[in-house]
Amino acid sequence: MSWNPQYIVLILGTTAISFFAALLIEKCDTVRAKKMVLAGAVFVCLGVLFCFKYFNFMSASLVELCSLLAINLHPITLNVLLPVGISFYTFQTMGYVIDVYRGNVKAERHFGEYAAFISFFPQLVAGPIERTANLLPQIKTVKKFDYDEAAYGLRLMAWGFFKKIVIADNAAIVVDSVYSSLDRCTGFDLILAVLFFTMQIYCDFSGYSDIAIGTARLLGIKLMTNFKSPYFSGSLKEFWSRWHISLSTWFRDYLYIPLGGNRCSKFRHNMNIMITFLISGLWHGANWTFVLWGGIHGFIQVVENVLGLNKITKSKLQHIISVVIIFLICNIAWVFFRSKSITDAFYILGNIISANGGIDWYIRSGIEIDESTIYHILIPVVAMMVYDFISLKRDVIKWVGSQKMLVRWCLYFVIIFWTILMLPLENSGFIYFQF
Repeated sequence: MSWNPQYIVLILGTTAISFFAALLIEKCDTVRAKKMVLAGAVFVCLGVLFCFKYFNFMSASLVELCSLLAINLHPITLNVLLPVGISFYTFQTMGYVIDVYRGNVKAERHFGEYAAFISFFPQLVAGPIERTANLLPQIKTVKKFDYDEAAYGLRLMAWGFFKKIVIADNAAIVVDSVYSSLDRCTGFDLILAVLFFTMQIYCDFSGYSDIAIGTARLLGIKLMTNFKSPYFSGSLKEFWSRWHISLSTWFRDYLYIPLGGNRCSKFRHNMNIMITFLISGLWHGANWTFVLWGGIHGFIQVVENVLGLNKITKSKLQHIISVVIIFLICNIAWVFFRSKSITDAFYILGNIISANGGIDWYIRSGIEIDESTIYHILIPVVAMMVYDFISLKRDVIKWVGSQKMLVRWCLYFVIIFWTILMLPLENSGFIYFQF
């Protein structure tokens, strides 16, 4: 993953192709002609994504498959670096062309304004994946400085930096140390790494989204919400209505519904869910671990549909139990997301479940983990979960802004000082930059 002057040409090229394809679609007289232009634009966008992100993966997978059939092949690989955020702006350009084809939006005539929409810097490399109808009109509108909007944006950015630096970056220290030396880790180490990665990836990605959305607010632009307290979900269907919302709604509108959605037989409906989540898993990375991660989420949602769990009215106790179960399922699925291989993932889960080492193996640690680091992570995690719980019913950022000046500035001081105090020596970067 790297920035390179050649990649500027890449994003400009895909931007230009989608721009002119949309104009051509509007000029076409027949549906067949429009479909051909749409297919060409989508083929180019996906082709670029395939070459940079999936070619080597597919080549290696083909060689492995042939070896099982006693056919010897030499893998063909491309020695290229993955451009930062290629999946995000590729999906944004595709969404634009599809929206024009469907007649949901008019094709943009001003290339500069369209390019600004595609390459809007706060969300370019890790989302949210914006929709044309929301962002492009705001790009075209003349802006005036709004103090309240700017203040809201700064508060949201501060909270995003808190989640990223205080929780995600410090949790990464423990997670990376465990995943890099699995053979020396005990039950305690493995459980801690699984739980900490669940918090790391959430705070890392939602922290980035908060920073991006807050930065856009400073410029007078409102980006879509990308996270809504996902770990308080009572089902996986609800989880995906709260997690990476811009991606889940993108797949819903441009893949799941065109496949037939739920307006078909029950079997076909469940197949549509599985296909959508398998592709969603592959979108995240060129590795079978991501595909399996997506498959787990898809399979559990199919189970929820078959058993009718989403239609059952639950008591408060039942809802709490459901939230705990979904949280545990997410933890298990994240093991595949984080592991370098499926073998490593099953090794971690197998050793946690088997308990072959007895109680002592669970209690002691096989690697050096500073206890103070654990407490320094757990305390802000509790603060973050309280924030998310309150966010279920109110906008906490807006509420903070409505408090008296002394209260506001005390909260600002605590968040900023805490963030600076917990700044790790090495920044781990944003996880979703690799996607």
